Amino acid sequence: MEDQYAAVNVDTPGGRYLIRIGPGRLDALAESVPADASALALVTTQTVADLYGQRVLDTLSATGRRVVQVVLPDGEVHKTQASLDKIYDTLLEHQLDRKAVLVALGGGVVGDMAGFAAATYMRGVRFIQVPTTLLAQVDSSVGGKTGINHRLGKNMIGAFHQPIAVEIDTDVLQTLPHREISAGLAEVIKYGMIMDQGFFDWCAEHMAALRHLDTAPLMYAIQRSCELKAQVVSRDERESGLRAILNFGHTFAHAIEAGMGYGQWLHGEAVGCGMVQAAQLSQRALGLANSDVARITDLVLATGCPIQPPAMPIEQWMALMQSDKKTQAGQIRFVLLESIGLARVDAAPDKDVHAVLQAGVPQAGAVS
Repeated sequence: MEDQYAAVNVDTPGGRYLIRIGPGRLDALAESVPADASALALVTTQTVADLYGQRVLDTLSATGRRVVQVVLPDGEVHKTQASLDKIYDTLLEHQLDRKAVLVALGGGVVGDMAGFAAATYMRGVRFIQVPTTLLAQVDSSVGGKTGINHRLGKNMIGAFHQPIAVEIDTDVLQTLPHREISAGLAEVIKYGMIMDQGFFDWCAEHMAALRHLDTAPLMYAIQRSCELKAQVVSRDERESGLRAILNFGHTFAHAIEAGMGYGQWLHGEAVGCGMVQAAQLSQRALGLANSDVARITDLVLATGCPIQPPAMPIEQWMALMQSDKKTQAGQIRFVLLESIGLARVDAAPDKDVHAVLQAGVPQAGAVS
């Protein structure tokens, strides 16, 4: 029913806000627009604009504020300074002031870029996240990480800037390709792997229903993922310690994305594969039980994500992982599992990393 939604509170030093989760939230965005907003800037992509742009423009216009729109090209490959400048150009051309509010309508790429624009325009304005992919709904829209990619590294230029609200409309997932659903489910199951074994077990039991987008299990999966992320972010907003566990599988994943070229693999697909590799590394470095490695591999496979890493020389894998933000004093640090539901950040011996790559990557030892 209308007005029925699940709510998750996020409380960080950088801001407190509400996540609303439920069907029809695109038509209720006015609830998140602050009373003193002078204007609204809708930032989206062409694909999302074609599906929902006019509907959201109508919703925002009904608040009585002036609304401008920025339509960016689709894809991770456009998460760049050029796209960011297009947002700035629109804000400046329309003379939006410090009371303006940006509204990010789209997947993680749009959310990250609009959030970074909000963090830096006039040294900081407010923004609302309206994520339209499952991955963005359970991960990137929550927690205030914003940024763009650089040719030498993913998300290496950015800022921590919390939204003032997150509006999650579960209906929009019906228009997503199956591949995007699988990519989002990889981030859902990640939360169980790193901090909630019971949720991991629940995901394994309900994976078929989740892939089918059944309403009740889908809402619970999104809500629980957001709750778990909110717990971490509230304790470590700027990733100085605990928050790094949210990057389970991401060290391998970022190497996949950079090595293959941004956009060849979806981020969630790379994370799914990277979690299998991280589980294998955890077995070697921390003694994670073989049965846990098998369960993790099976669940990633059940999401529909790949578990076979792409072929790259070991030297290339290591060089790409060296640029990971968790690297300290030249030492690559990984999120590793002691058991399902218990994660920690630690260095792993190079010999163990090499062994995982040699065992799993086709032609890993080849010379580029």
